[in-house]
Amino acid sequence: MGTNIYGVILAGGVGSRMGNVEKPKQFLTVGGKPVIVHTIEKFIINSRFEKIIVLSPAQWINYTRDLVKKYISDNDRVAVIEGGAVRNDTIMNSIKYIEENCGLDEDTIIVTHDSVRPFVTHRIIEDNIDAAIEYGATDTVIPATDTIVEGTDKTFISSIPDRSVMYQGQTPQAFKALKLRDTYSKMSEEDKQILTDACKIMVVNNQPVKLVAGEVSNIKITYPHDLVVAEAIIRGENNVK
Repeated sequence: MGTNIYGVILAGGVGSRMGNVEKPKQFLTVGGKPVIVHTIEKFIINSRFEKIIVLSPAQWINYTRDLVKKYISDNDRVAVIEGGAVRNDTIMNSIKYIEENCGLDEDTIIVTHDSVRPFVTHRIIEDNIDAAIEYGATDTVIPATDTIVEGTDKTFISSIPDRSVMYQGQTPQAFKALKLRDTYSKMSEEDKQILTDACKIMVVNNQPVKLVAGEVSNIKITYPHDLVVAEAIIRGENNVK
């Protein structure tokens, strides 16, 4: 039996940094379609995924399901379920869904991705799947282009790390699902408070996380300006086609 691989699209946030908009940023329109639709499309065309699981805020689940029905032709492979209070709880919800509906074994892989990164490439997704199968956990990164400055007191520079070994994190992040869940479940509630993302679960528990090369264009739509950039990228993609 081959490895079962699932796409996990994290749409749990309500996008407070986008300013005063009435809907979460994953539903804003870019290039004629909601951002989240572009993102789901990048996953649905990859035949290695058994299923694409989209995790949404409770009050937006029906809205998300309607978008999937409207825009995604192969929508039998897409499940929309409720996300958690924080990112890692959302990921754990996806693993629970897989266990209850599809079965889970030690080789089951999840490829987790921000719903607001619609420009992820086929190559990035493939590299994450392959590296997760081999190493158990991955993080998509690009080399830091700016000097990174640390200011531990938020007032003065405390150190300037060597930029050549610094990276900026993107997504996807991919994991052997059981290993991620078991590692997370053994952590104390206090330790869980320091987790800013899922890779940190592995790192603080001395588990290897393989770096996968991202792309500068794999932007996260967070601020209003990002929508302008996203429209420009889509125009560029359409001109190439």
